[in-house]
Amino acid sequence: RRSLIMTDVTAQDVKSLRDATGAGMMDAKKALIEADGDAEAAAQILREKGLAKAATRTDRENAEGALSVLVEGNKAVLVHVKCETDFSAKSEQFLNFVNSLTADVLSQGSAAVDNHAQELDDLRLSVKENVEIGKVEVVEAADGNLIDIYVHKQDGRGVNGVVIEGKDVDQETLHQVALHVAFAKPAALTREEVSQEAIEKERAALLEITKAEGKPEQAWEKIVEGRLTGWFRESVLLDQGLHGDKTPVKDSLGGGEIVRFVQAYLGG
Repeated sequence: RRSLIMTDVTAQDVKSLRDATGAGMMDAKKALIEADGDAEAAAQILREKGLAKAATRTDRENAEGALSVLVEGNKAVLVHVKCETDFSAKSEQFLNFVNSLTADVLSQGSAAVDNHAQELDDLRLSVKENVEIGKVEVVEAADGNLIDIYVHKQDGRGVNGVVIEGKDVDQETLHQVALHVAFAKPAALTREEVSQEAIEKERAALLEITKAEGKPEQAWEKIVEGRLTGWFRESVLLDQGLHGDKTPVKDSLGGGEIVRFVQAYLGG
């Protein structure tokens, strides 16, 4: 007979068992209590009850999903929920979850995600897919700054969303930059935000390309630096040409500045 004393099960124990079996939070917790905290025995209990998955869903690619952006006053939130198929992503249950989560994050902050753990588990079991919370961002603009948002929709769901904060930038210009971000997908706002490791990796690759082209050695450094500038122009928002034009974003702001931007998109 099992002990009648309630086994002390930690949240980390439950999470580890969920990750290993794909079972729901409450099912994992009950199984651990039944197994007196023995993780292997608990996993077997879940398998016998048909609650553990043959293949752990968390290993499966989830490039589909939906995202939502809400704005209220000087605060905006962006929430991205991932799944495996567009069929599930477009379902009423999935979209209701995304919208409900986004509304709660707007009112309570990113900590609201924890309050939806059981609902998330239920959704995973219902659609039988690797469903997980992707990016959750809260942007609260400083006094006097403006916020703008853009959401690209497809089949009734958000598939690409942007929140941007500007200082001394008019709303129309800020919106144009938000549109630009959506489709240009910059990796960083400024060159300073790009990691030194990424820069050195790119510089090394460009040097090899330059060498392979047979360029004279004394010209390598100058050629590589020129190409690195081109790389920044492709990946850094302020260096990119607004909507593909020659004028970079930083010169299109009328003396103002972009404080920050956040973006999420399917597959990103």
